[in-house]
Amino acid sequence: MFPLFLRRAAIIIVALFLVSFSPGPRLSISRDVLLDKIKGGWAGQTIGCAYGGPTEFCYRGVIIPDEIEIAYPEHHLKDHYDRFPGLFDDVYMDLTFVKVFSEEGLDASAESMAKAFAYAPYPLWHANQQARYNIQRGIMPPKSGHWKNNPHADCIDYQIESDFAGLMSPGMPNAASRISDKVGHLMNYGDGWYGGVYMGAMYALAFVENDVLTIVEKALQSIPQKSKFHKCISDVIAWYKEEPTDWKRTWKLYNEKYSEDIGCPELIIAPGNIDATMNSAYVVMGLLFGNGDFGKTMEISTRCGQDSDCNPSSAAGILATMMGYSNIPGKWMPNLREVEDRPFSYTTMSLNDVYQQSLDLALKNIEKNGGKVFDDKVLIKVQKPKAVRLEQGFTGMTPRLLAEGIEHLGTASNGQSFEFNGIGITIYGNIECPDKNYEAQLEVSIDGKKDCVMKFTSDFHNRTADCLYWNYDLKNGKHKVEFRLLNPREDANIKAWRIIRYERMKK
Repeated sequence: MFPLFLRRAAIIIVALFLVSFSPGPRLSISRDVLLDKIKGGWAGQTIGCAYGGPTEFCYRGVIIPDEIEIAYPEHHLKDHYDRFPGLFDDVYMDLTFVKVFSEEGLDASAESMAKAFAYAPYPLWHANQQARYNIQRGIMPPKSGHWKNNPHADCIDYQIESDFAGLMSPGMPNAASRISDKVGHLMNYGDGWYGGVYMGAMYALAFVENDVLTIVEKALQSIPQKSKFHKCISDVIAWYKEEPTDWKRTWKLYNEKYSEDIGCPELIIAPGNIDATMNSAYVVMGLLFGNGDFGKTMEISTRCGQDSDCNPSSAAGILATMMGYSNIPGKWMPNLREVEDRPFSYTTMSLNDVYQQSLDLALKNIEKNGGKVFDDKVLIKVQKPKAVRLEQGFTGMTPRLLAEGIEHLGTASNGQSFEFNGIGITIYGNIECPDKNYEAQLEVSIDGKKDCVMKFTSDFHNRTADCLYWNYDLKNGKHKVEFRLLNPREDANIKAWRIIRYERMKK
């Protein structure tokens, strides 16, 4: 009988032989290096999130001036853990999906993912919160994220949560895209979904590439060329190549061409923008103009403004995956190490936990996609990025402000009504009521016919994402909308902060 070490050697030789004759490039990487890169990805996004946190949405449509210091003081991460744990939605949302995959395996269903985050205790906003609202009322994925069911479908949400998909798919961007197809459509669609697909692909490629520009360009192959998202990021890359030392020029050119938000009820016709396309562009600006410098990469993504914690989080996570945890500059590490053993709020998982769980998932995913796993190293069957399907929401639509500041919508004795011309309508508002268990039932009629009964609660966790009503399926022309509260009470006030009508876009 052969000695044990000879039998193991024979198994490895046979495996290497089989992999060597399978199509596509292979990469041999040690387990230690693989873990170091995975840790880098999680550590980078956590540092970046805290770094940009104090300026989040403080600078809307403007660059953060150079004279404004972006500080990273002692105990910076710990202070955020203690005082504002909701800042880390970039991370704790990822952990929800990591947990489901760890417990149910790589074939875990979208339904399991949906229930896990819809009934989780943490606060949510925008597309995530609307998806939570939808799922709790039986609208399951992918319908929960579709733009006709979720006015926030183009928002940044899955973009900031897709890191896990790339970190469990080293060198396999198409595997990351398959995960993004399952999870990203819980809350997003179209350009909102593409933001997450793109981030996941960049993370996956950061395991096998050592040049930021290569990562940015190759990952874009995952996005359909006919999409708005592809056009936007392509422009950013082109402007970078024209002037590779002037990120502010690229920022200006981008904002002049692409700054309008179409879907988000809160930020339509407003200086703020939480659209995934714009914020992905800011991630790419940080990566390209940061030129491999960890601090500079975060600073540029932060100074671009808007969602200025999420963008340096993604940029730093991708860069730190490429460089590895052990190569993150030392000045950033004491604050991180102070919290690595602390579970994120609303979860039972710490960074040290997710480092290992992500490694376990990555090893399983490598094998599932034709690679091999050995005691001390792995062979990854590296994938060439393939474009996901084309999908676009809000096409051919131009938003126009119709009205603002309507109190007691639908609570008058005969309800309220208004008329407008266009092809669609969105009403941004909420309900105020001291009784969090009260669920208002607002009947909405269009052109004399009952359309639906919208249900609202003032409970922050279970609220709609400040969307009182929307309809994107109207024929072009004049319409009358009527509201009537079916179960009124004196201490309840349904407020419409802004009403947006949509016109057909002129060619």
